[in-house]
Amino acid sequence: MKKICVIGLGYIGLPTTAILALHEYKVIGVDINEKILEKLNKGEIHFTEPFLGNIVKTMVDKEKIMGKTQPEKADVFIIAVPTPCKEDKSCDLTYLISAVKSILPYIEKDNIIIIESTIPPGTTDGIIKSIIEEKTKFKVGHNIYLAHCPERVLPGNIIKEIVENNRIVGGCTRECSQKAANVYRAFVKGEIFVTDAKTAEMSKLMENTFRDVNIALANELVTISNHLQINGLDVISIANKHPRVNIHNPGPGVGGHCLAIDPYFIIEKAPQLSNIISTARKVNSSMPHYILSNVKELMKDIHNPKIAVFGITYKGNVTDIRESPAIEIIKLLENENFKISIYDPHVQGENLNIVSIDEAVEGADMILILAAHDEFKNLNYINLIKTMKNPIIFDTTNIINLKNYDNTHINIKNLGNLFHNSYT
Repeated sequence: MKKICVIGLGYIGLPTTAILALHEYKVIGVDINEKILEKLNKGEIHFTEPFLGNIVKTMVDKEKIMGKTQPEKADVFIIAVPTPCKEDKSCDLTYLISAVKSILPYIEKDNIIIIESTIPPGTTDGIIKSIIEEKTKFKVGHNIYLAHCPERVLPGNIIKEIVENNRIVGGCTRECSQKAANVYRAFVKGEIFVTDAKTAEMSKLMENTFRDVNIALANELVTISNHLQINGLDVISIANKHPRVNIHNPGPGVGGHCLAIDPYFIIEKAPQLSNIISTARKVNSSMPHYILSNVKELMKDIHNPKIAVFGITYKGNVTDIRESPAIEIIKLLENENFKISIYDPHVQGENLNIVSIDEAVEGADMILILAAHDEFKNLNYINLIKTMKNPIIFDTTNIINLKNYDNTHINIKNLGNLFHNSYT
């Protein structure tokens, strides 16, 4: 049985550990957070993800997974640590470099080293390869093998996608690519695309940048449409009837650990050439301020207004609040002295004073929907608003079916139709 050491037990590292163990590898999971390791070694997980908990419990009980604070000798090392943005929006490689250095004393001949962390083009071939070759006796591509294999999964569906999705494997040499690809062939049902490291790095970044740019187009469309008193959502729906048009959905901003960050790693490498990407980032980053301006307009005649915020995750039906535009919107509202109550059925323990739905709406002047949770889609808003003072619902995710509220007294605004054909 081959032994794999996974460095970093977050949203990617822990599911990867679980799937590897499920497919006949013995896995050492390494993390600097001792609370995560304590949970893992009890067969527990530190975040919510469907099916992950059961797999981890079974594999720990079978002694195929063990959590440790330090790496140890293995056949394969997989590094899946965070690569956040610095203040200047460049990639912070601190955790990655630290993780690479942590495995150096344990590297042996013919080991395979795989970087799953999202990184700027040239990082594997340049920085990581140099560290390994300068600090060990090994030469990449000859007696050890180094590759980048970026994750391509969706929170809430990770266990399925980590197996079924196609994978990109980019090695420093052709043999590095093939050796790393063989690791994934043990469990990946999707196609494995073998390429060089730089192409793999850039491909991952462009997957998320594509979505960021297209969301920016939709967000810019609704801001223009509202200015011209046109229903932007109707425009999108009608334009998408064209067989070669697929305008994305607008929203309150872009969050998560990928879309809000990855484009900056391309901009960092070629700032003068990244005009569209940079503009898209500016558009999406401006959306929380756009939401704020419209909340202020809708509340301008109300004294000491209370806003009930529904949803603080970066997208619907997940627990993840990383880079969530909702968090920024709440801070902006608080800076304007709005009274805020927060309801989110998917989030607990984030020190954000989350309350029950009844407590959130009681005495509120607005329900501000910032995450498209299914729970919000099916609410009976006619009953819900009975304890509100000045019932306005501002649905920035466009999850409410407005046709359900035709000929009712509920004032519902959405992002595509703020001040035109209001529903009353």
